[in-house]
Amino acid sequence: MKITKKNGNITAYDDQKVVRSILNANAGTPLENISQTVAEALADDVFSQLTEKSEIITTREIRNCVYETLLDRGYPETAKRYMEYKD
Repeated sequence: MKITKKNGNITAYDDQKVVRSILNANAGTPLENISQTVAEALADDVFSQLTEKSEIITTREIRNCVYETLLDRGYPETAKRYMEYKD
């Protein structure tokens, strides 16, 4: 899967960036402790959802999918911090 970045460049999808973003957003939410393993599972869910859409996706689509996945899996504070972190 490829990503169209904000500047128009196309790069390969890297699920470890999603994992790091989730863990960074979660760092300030002590009531929603997300482990490395859980973050990797969430990133896998995001990847699965995105591959159903298209071969080339945008960073905005990734951001929205991560946000929705965090909400759906019961991490609303992390989802909120993720959106703040990504803006």
